[in-house]
Amino acid sequence: MPDNNNILQKLDGLESRFEEVSTLITDPDVIADQRRYVKLTKEWKDLGDIMNARKRYIACLNAIREAKDILANESDNDIKDMAREELAENEALQPQLEEEIKLLLVPKDPEDAKNVQMEIRAGTGGDEAALFAGDLFNMYKRYCDTKGWTLSVTDVSEGAVGGYKEIDFAISGADVYGTMKYESGVHRVQRVPVTESNGRMQTSAATVAVLPEADKFEVNINEGDIKWDTFRSSGAGGQNVNKVESGVRLRYPWRNPNTGEVEEILIECTETRDQPKNKERALSRLYTFIHDREHQKYVDDIANRRKSLVSTGDRSAKIRTYNFPQNRVTDHRINLTLYKLDSVMQGSLDELIDALCIAAREEMMKAADHHLEHK
Repeated sequence: MPDNNNILQKLDGLESRFEEVSTLITDPDVIADQRRYVKLTKEWKDLGDIMNARKRYIACLNAIREAKDILANESDNDIKDMAREELAENEALQPQLEEEIKLLLVPKDPEDAKNVQMEIRAGTGGDEAALFAGDLFNMYKRYCDTKGWTLSVTDVSEGAVGGYKEIDFAISGADVYGTMKYESGVHRVQRVPVTESNGRMQTSAATVAVLPEADKFEVNINEGDIKWDTFRSSGAGGQNVNKVESGVRLRYPWRNPNTGEVEEILIECTETRDQPKNKERALSRLYTFIHDREHQKYVDDIANRRKSLVSTGDRSAKIRTYNFPQNRVTDHRINLTLYKLDSVMQGSLDELIDALCIAAREEMMKAADHHLEHK
């Protein structure tokens, strides 16, 4: 357990940030910028939870110190008995509060609250793999029903004897990605297929990919970084064109997302006699120019993320095995085995998913411990 000073030092640093954010969310300029306001409001709420825990933690430490002081200096037995009770109660509370604080200090995944796009692909096993892909889809559909989520199929390719060669679907609801993200990987099934006439057991597989709903693509330009020049334009438009500085030139330092290098974009506009209109058109061209270059990377990043989640469908890369003859489901990542496959296939996934979430949380707690110990 890290010593208390480390925890309090970390919380003291966050207190100043909480005060800063509390001020920012009342600033009219921040309120006018909806994206920034929403982000800061969420940070204020998260920091508020930490500040509340900090207040209770300090009260607990103070109570322990005061009780020890009474026991060391007080002669009245009744008062000392009360102090012993107070000490025992708060010494039991202290580690609970430390665990709560460490958990609050673990950075939250901002994508957990998002909706998801899921894909199931039949892997090794031919027709049986397609049938299993269908079983997995029905399992997730029933699970969505229990959670009150909405599932909608976006693309489907049916198997020759049933099930799906592949099926894509969207799920929307509360904290969908945070719940479903551990389902990505190869799912292996062991059973006698309905397509098997000799009654032999077969092992097949299907891949599942869970992607958070992509943010709407937007070009973000800091207009304060644009350097504007005006000049007298030449060309059609009569004498006025040369007398008034209606031509505009902008320079903008753009960071290329592929190379990380800053490049200067230069755009000129002399199309109208009106400087504000030329400025507006130059700005529009800047957005178009950057959109064309950044959008492809945005598309490629989504494709690469999907590719990293979906392996070849090889049985050896399994995350979970569904053994029908034994009514057994085993999650190999956390070595959890449940002998209730029948209810799992009916959508009772909470026990599996909760165990995966707890394991992930324990890993994050270790990271938080490490951070506090080396602060």
